[in-house]
Amino acid sequence: MSDLILFWHRRDLRIADNVGLATAREHSPKIVGVFCLDPSLLIDVAPARVTYMMGSLQSLQQRYIEAGSQLLILQDDPRKGLPRLATALHAKAVFWNWDVEPYAQERDRTVIQALNQASIEVKTFWDQLMHSPEEIKSGSGEPYTVYSPFWRNWNSKPKAAPVSDLATVEGLTEPEQEQAKQAGVIPLPTAKELGFVWDNPLMLQPGEQAAKKRLEEFTQAAINEYKEQRNFPANPGTSILSAALKFGVIGVRSVWAATVSAQEHSRSDETTESIQTWRQEIAWREFYQDVMYHFPQLAEGAYRKVLKNFPWENNEDYFQAWCDGMTGYPIVDAAMRQMNEAAWMHNRCRMIVASFLTKDLLVDFRLGEKYFMEKLYDGDLSANNGGWQWSASSGMDPKPLRIFNPASQAKKFDPDAEYIRKWLPELHGVDTKDLISGTISQYDRDRCHYPAPIVDHNQQQRYFKQQYQQQRELTGDKSEAS
Repeated sequence: MSDLILFWHRRDLRIADNVGLATAREHSPKIVGVFCLDPSLLIDVAPARVTYMMGSLQSLQQRYIEAGSQLLILQDDPRKGLPRLATALHAKAVFWNWDVEPYAQERDRTVIQALNQASIEVKTFWDQLMHSPEEIKSGSGEPYTVYSPFWRNWNSKPKAAPVSDLATVEGLTEPEQEQAKQAGVIPLPTAKELGFVWDNPLMLQPGEQAAKKRLEEFTQAAINEYKEQRNFPANPGTSILSAALKFGVIGVRSVWAATVSAQEHSRSDETTESIQTWRQEIAWREFYQDVMYHFPQLAEGAYRKVLKNFPWENNEDYFQAWCDGMTGYPIVDAAMRQMNEAAWMHNRCRMIVASFLTKDLLVDFRLGEKYFMEKLYDGDLSANNGGWQWSASSGMDPKPLRIFNPASQAKKFDPDAEYIRKWLPELHGVDTKDLISGTISQYDRDRCHYPAPIVDHNQQQRYFKQQYQQQRELTGDKSEAS
């Protein structure tokens, strides 16, 4: 009789190219998956994100059945539920892949202790990153706090190939399935049964097959023009794989392998540059996870001294107008409406609205960061926090003071106001130059029921810079400003 290994899925909702799962299969043919619906992670979370996750779990259950086994579902604190299940099933070992987030690190230490006390073996692996946080260090052995040298080191290292898919495994016997039920295993609920309602379409369908198909489509076409097209929110120039990577519905080694294939088929320097630009975005994802692992305090607030006690005004009316997409700045409002209605926002627009909230409205970036996590179906702590701290000038950045002018951004990246018109349909008939500049006449604003700008950008920019400089002097923050 084969030894049972439980594989604890967390951010790796797939059986293909999964390091921990492939290694478990090397140890035993009897592999059973487990996913724990942790109540503490289902608070203030985007309904669309839960919908995507549950759909991906449904797909994963089917994949386990095809391989010959099962994916078990617990709805409990994993620090209690997982050791109880492993003990009830007399599991020889529990395998899983590491996560970088502070809560996950603390949780995993507790689970390891409980399993060790029950004499159940634990094996852990790095899977969600091409290179683990301990692998990419500076010459002095310190973690990087600036992206450019991180990228050079990260890019110089050889990249692992995808690992083998899980196949021809054994699952639980009927008596063992009954024992699992008694230990807390439940049928997979729907997002609605968990209290999360999202009836709008998702940008990407859940599950391995949809992610794999999207990766193939992107790396066979759009990646070749990615460098130029990625900044235009009206164009389908990005991969739309952020949610799949957040939940590990697709493996990062598979993603990298697809870029290698695309590069082999490249026929111009421009195409090769575009592929390299997308690879740099993969490295940005890993940089943000790397710094979250080494500097967990980032999850709580600013990294730079100048922003730790910044005198944010936090005007509630301004914040609500920003949330609702009613600031009177069309490019900002279009982006916020996109997120509210589609649970996703183009990356260029994420930077625009984050700069506007912090630099124009003087609202604490943590409020915006939290709102994004409550709305985005691809919401990820490390990426979201990293993006917000970059935009707010509070994070790891040698040139921290960037202020985006909404009109300049719209003119450069939405020159025909196509994006603005899509998400602000009430402004469809307004002249393009007025939509881009935001200088919409009072007549048109009244006719379209669209508000006047809630603040003056130029005035707020000057005021923010004054406050910023005062804080630099008070805190002695010598970081370079631009």
